[in-house]
Amino acid sequence: MSEPFKGVINVDIRDSTPDWSPFEPPKAPDGAPNVIYIVLDDVGFSAMSSYGGPIETPNIDRIVDAGVRYTQFHTTALCSPTRSCLLTGRNHTRNSMACITEAATGFPNASGTIPPENGMLSEILGERGWNTYMVGKWHLCPTDEMNLAAPRRNWPTGRGFERWYGFLGAETNQWYPDLVYDNHMVDQPRTPEEGYHLTDDITDKALEFVRDAKAIAPDKPFFLYYSPGACHAPHHAPKEWIDKFKGRFDMGYEAMREETLANQKKLGIVPKDTELPELNPIGTPDTRKGPKGQPFPMLDTVRPWDSLNDDEKRLFARMAEVYAGFLAHADYNIGRLLDYLELTGELDNTMIVVVSDNGASGEGGPNGSVNEMKFANGVPDDLSQNLAMIDELGGPLTYNHYPTGWAMAFNTPFKMWKRYEFNGGTSDPCIISWPAGTKARGEVRDQYYHAIDLVPTVLDVLGIESPETIKGYTQSPIDGVSMRSSFDDASAPSGRQTQFYSMLGSRSIWHEGWKAVTDHPVIAGWSNFNDDVWELYHVDVDRSELNNLAEENPDKLRELVNLWFAEAGANIALPLDDRSPVEIFATPRPQLAGPRDRYVYFPGTAPVSEWQGVNVKNRSFVISAIVDLPSAGAQGVLFSHGTRFGGHALYVKDNRLHYVNNYVGALEQLVVGTEDVPTGENLILAASFEKEGQDPQACTGTVSLFHGETKVGEAKIKTQLGAYAIAGAGIYVGRNPGEVVTDDYPGESPYTFTGGTLHEVSVNVSGEPYLDIERHAEMLLKSQ
Repeated sequence: MSEPFKGVINVDIRDSTPDWSPFEPPKAPDGAPNVIYIVLDDVGFSAMSSYGGPIETPNIDRIVDAGVRYTQFHTTALCSPTRSCLLTGRNHTRNSMACITEAATGFPNASGTIPPENGMLSEILGERGWNTYMVGKWHLCPTDEMNLAAPRRNWPTGRGFERWYGFLGAETNQWYPDLVYDNHMVDQPRTPEEGYHLTDDITDKALEFVRDAKAIAPDKPFFLYYSPGACHAPHHAPKEWIDKFKGRFDMGYEAMREETLANQKKLGIVPKDTELPELNPIGTPDTRKGPKGQPFPMLDTVRPWDSLNDDEKRLFARMAEVYAGFLAHADYNIGRLLDYLELTGELDNTMIVVVSDNGASGEGGPNGSVNEMKFANGVPDDLSQNLAMIDELGGPLTYNHYPTGWAMAFNTPFKMWKRYEFNGGTSDPCIISWPAGTKARGEVRDQYYHAIDLVPTVLDVLGIESPETIKGYTQSPIDGVSMRSSFDDASAPSGRQTQFYSMLGSRSIWHEGWKAVTDHPVIAGWSNFNDDVWELYHVDVDRSELNNLAEENPDKLRELVNLWFAEAGANIALPLDDRSPVEIFATPRPQLAGPRDRYVYFPGTAPVSEWQGVNVKNRSFVISAIVDLPSAGAQGVLFSHGTRFGGHALYVKDNRLHYVNNYVGALEQLVVGTEDVPTGENLILAASFEKEGQDPQACTGTVSLFHGETKVGEAKIKTQLGAYAIAGAGIYVGRNPGEVVTDDYPGESPYTFTGGTLHEVSVNVSGEPYLDIERHAEMLLKSQ
């Protein structure tokens, strides 16, 4: 709210007195610190060496050495919900983020849209005189708004960030990302062959944003939300960074857990008597069924290392090396930020917070994957094919994820992983430094805190009260408490007595050092929540949740279960949703436009997301391009949809029409016209697919090429039943920048159509839109 005008207004300006105060932009107090959030993805409690893990992160260690590490900092166990807490200070269900935005259900606790009465830190600081920047992963926007026809109300620029550069969804290809710059999609600035990687790119942009403003107002502080994709799948990293860890994981994940736990005890990260839970602490398909005989989810099991053959051990170890290289490369880029701050004299007066948004990920399943799109399309991985790609892991030719055994290792000493409300899902690193305002250096803190506590901590440090209104919306109470008292006082009470948790059917409650938790498997479709068995742990002394005290302390357990329901009511946590991925994905959600029989696309436009574009899955279709070709020699892409991991494209090469269908990256099916393309105006170049059959893994049929009504090519092909990309692949007309469908294109990236004029491309489809719920559900699971 602006200041009232205090000048004098008369008829003549000469008799009037101006007052600029209501019109001036806000100004932060002199000497106010900068604030940087570094939000890592799926890193887990113990991946980094500063938490006892095997991966050296020397630049994060610089932050550790300048501040404090928390050993009992907690998250929600999933990406979008935690990120909403980090920015609003409210519990995730109050933010309408009971799950990731892609799994919104249309209830107040799970709409995928953070209500405006839960203002973000960026909105608060922007109105108090800080510049506000965001780079990297957002994942706080519903899927129907991740496109250029949607409002920008839930994009970073709609929630207080003045500038942003990154990707909107759960994940993206680190070599060929889906990039958004401020309010529009953009192409990446260079190719992997030219040295491109997304983490390098977002760091360049972060430094650019800061420098741009500092050149004008060098004393103006900033808030930077730095959110690399590391280490969410796909695990992509430069080979030289991966090779730094060659041989480091050959011991296997069980031995790695033992080594990590020993390091943690030496560092004081966990109590000296902490022990490790078993590899499959809540069951396997062989040992456990649901209350009505439902199967235990195979995805959430671990294969013991000694049960693997030599080839599997070699492959699994390389997958861990790739993950380590991904994190180490991100750490290098964090070092670039620190170097800039040090060079400019800003480092001491910058409050830096480093967190992971949840525990290490179990979405790779017991076997991991070289190409997740096979799994998502119901096509089984083949060990021999995966071994053939072992040297390509982490590079542009793979879309990879490690097996669940490494998730357990990188969450040492805890049970389970991301998605679960055991500590393996919720207990994560938190490092805070502010050299100008604190005395502690390199110390450990054991106070219990949660992601909701960071916003009030930052406001406390900056001396800012939470505003009563933001953009006219009366603000709801903040749930978090300030952590500032613990910065310099290891014995300071945390101010937090209670914290509730709920995620995909998994539930827990922490209260004054005790924790009640169910072992209900997530997204298993078991329901029957009243039949859940609650376990009881004294986590102040039993951090790994090994000693179940439910039978010994029934009164304490009953107290905590009742408290969970009270907290769930206060935090709008119901209804609970443990439905299977199939059921979750089948939930009707808003769409900007309904399905139609004909889709028209034009050159020179931004890519259209797979989720908003034409659906050709398991149905006949015709792709028709209208072109003017004044002479022979035209070449380039007419239409492309997807990537090398699944997609199709129509293009001209060597004066012939070409159509390629890349089946889940495993089979490239190419049809080439038998005649040269004609010259003239308003020519139609087309590919027509006629569906003839379907099996569990593919749709089969005949594709034909046409110049107008003249058939010039034909072949039998199969097309995939699931989507082309987990995050949704783009439709391009007249070019195919970034990740290509095929390497057969003529010319160089972005393979623009030249030598003629491309007017439009239409895609006609017949029959009902096809949606393979199971395959789409598998991708929903992978995107978490």
